[in-house]
Amino acid sequence: MDSTPIIQEAVRILREGGVILYPTDTVWGIGCDATNEKAVARVFEIKRRSEAKSLVLLACDLDMVARHVKTIPSIAIDLVEVNDAPMTIIYPGAQYLAPNAVAEDGSVGIRIPLVPEEEEEEAPRKAAPKGNLTAGAFCRELVRRLRHPLVSTSANISGEPTPGSFAEISEEIKAAVDYVVPKPFGNGATGRSSQIIKLGLGGEVEILRP
Repeated sequence: MDSTPIIQEAVRILREGGVILYPTDTVWGIGCDATNEKAVARVFEIKRRSEAKSLVLLACDLDMVARHVKTIPSIAIDLVEVNDAPMTIIYPGAQYLAPNAVAEDGSVGIRIPLVPEEEEEEAPRKAAPKGNLTAGAFCRELVRRLRHPLVSTSANISGEPTPGSFAEISEEIKAAVDYVVPKPFGNGATGRSSQIIKLGLGGEVEILRP
């Protein structure tokens, strides 16, 4: 299946303030433009989750991360370059994001979706990736075209089990979003949540979830 029209439609809906159901390199997620406050509020509403709880965002690369945090601790660059498993990094000093996408302490959790090495090597030669991309590659291209970080929260009602596959997502969630990405692009999703590491400006590292 050609990914181009799927990504184009998803981006169109996201830019209009819509909410999508899509695969990530970890689990299926509910997402929206992380700079759109009303769209972020809808995500909380769909999940029946308090806005006091923070969200994870996806970025396509470190350049996008740098645009949305005031300072990237140097250790973050090393972590992103060497990690071989999905990793969410909580950065201090979020900026240019919807207020409800940022934690109460001003930090924000951002993950760059993990892409298999072979797709990573091919990406620079492809202006518009096609074919049945893995979930990580699909997400990166989606975020790259959106040009804003993408909210990524598990596709379940708050308090209920996180679905490990598309088949486990409730019909209520599917009906509540504006667009559902076709299942073939879920290949490569682990069905497990990412590591979470919180960084401080002074080089402090706190592992919140191994």
